[in-house]
Amino acid sequence: MLPTSLGGLRRAVDKGKIPHRSVKQELRDNLMRRLRNGEPLFPGVIGYDESVVPQVANAILSQHDFVLLGLRGQAKTRLIRGLAELLDETIPVVPGCDINDDPLAPICAACRARVQEEGNDLPVSWLDRSMRYIEKLATPDVTIADMIGDIDPIKAAAAGRRLSDELTVHYGLVPRANRCIFAINELPDLAGKIQVGLFNILQEGDIQIRGYPVRLRLDLAMTFTANPEDYTARGKIVTPLKDRIGSEIRTHYPRTRHEAIAITEQEAWVVRGTATDVLMPLYVREVVEEVAFQARANNKIDGRSGVSQRMPITCIENVVSNAERRALAAGETPAARITDVYAALPSITGKFELEYEGELRGADAVGRELIRAAVGAVFGGWFDGVATHQVVEWFEMGGTLQESDTTSSEAFLADVAEIHGLRELAAHAGAAAGDPPPRIASAVDFVLEGLCAQRKISRSDGGGYEAVPKPASRKQAAKPVFDSRQPPPRRDKKNYYN
Repeated sequence: MLPTSLGGLRRAVDKGKIPHRSVKQELRDNLMRRLRNGEPLFPGVIGYDESVVPQVANAILSQHDFVLLGLRGQAKTRLIRGLAELLDETIPVVPGCDINDDPLAPICAACRARVQEEGNDLPVSWLDRSMRYIEKLATPDVTIADMIGDIDPIKAAAAGRRLSDELTVHYGLVPRANRCIFAINELPDLAGKIQVGLFNILQEGDIQIRGYPVRLRLDLAMTFTANPEDYTARGKIVTPLKDRIGSEIRTHYPRTRHEAIAITEQEAWVVRGTATDVLMPLYVREVVEEVAFQARANNKIDGRSGVSQRMPITCIENVVSNAERRALAAGETPAARITDVYAALPSITGKFELEYEGELRGADAVGRELIRAAVGAVFGGWFDGVATHQVVEWFEMGGTLQESDTTSSEAFLADVAEIHGLRELAAHAGAAAGDPPPRIASAVDFVLEGLCAQRKISRSDGGGYEAVPKPASRKQAAKPVFDSRQPPPRRDKKNYYN
């Protein structure tokens, strides 16, 4: 039973039933308990166990304010929101106080007056930890009054007080986050004077409002996120503010396909709750993730802005939707194919910014290049050392195949039935002879798209497969062809005098 009065709270604290500590000490103690018990520190954050999480833990144990530096889509916000789980379930506060004042050590004038008047009979409220995480997205229009506070003339007039009275202050976001975690996303986007206003908060833990002698020693744990390009002297960060932040921690994208698949599986809406879920073969998942890896290494894409992990998440959702659409039209069980990744191109092109060379090609062309490169990388891993010459020879003998991402599985398998060796290669991709047609069709499609990616056969944008056209001989390429009905080309004389 939690105390409901100041007297009961004091007795509980004296007996050690309720801890009385700062918010940073609270985070430290609860983190130490999790470390002793072997509990996960940040559930749902994947790929940071050996890199970012230990550094965040060190910052908390050191009672530092810290900043997470990383490109978009690197789980920075998810990570700092997870800090709220390291807070106590509830803390005592003075009821009606705007800044969550501690009944045992109030800092605002109104609460000090109430404690003096009511003594041990002062009522005590309890604040849940879900209300103790305050987040603000930095935008250029944020003012110092929004963040710190300002004098409220209406409050002064209504109570008949002087403007210099502390009780006329309207508190901003930072004081209202007293005894909480306060997070600022995209810190460099704050105006310079706002960044200067954070100096005292980070160093001395207090605020000053409008030059009046109003000083509040706040109890805060502050965290920030920023883009590494902006967090430099050439960027938009004020250097003295950077100096006052205790730890600077760099995040990163998933380093392996396995980690990336786990993140996408956690975040993407793939299980639709329909009667039959879409079959998602492993190689399709790998291709979707590999598209993001290829994009981050592509020189046509601006690496400074990054390629968000949201790309494979939205891509695989579109892949599932395209498989659903095909299955509904054909009346079959849905199974994802590699061609569905091409159909998901609209979910890819909006997730990267192009360099000048990429702008010349266009986002769609660059996106198709990424998918093709991703298919080639994954296919090379699945079929390393596997002979594919029988299928290639069929196309070289003049065979052609015209399919699309809407072709039903049975029709697709009927069209490829005469291609020798194709079923054996599909079996190597995990399609057994007794599997349903959609599963086999998906594996066959993977083989064909993989051979296209390796440039062993050719694929048109319309879905046609054929042999790779042989280049013209050097002799033929060197000999110009003229139309006899046209006059020979004119050869202008050079003007050596210009």
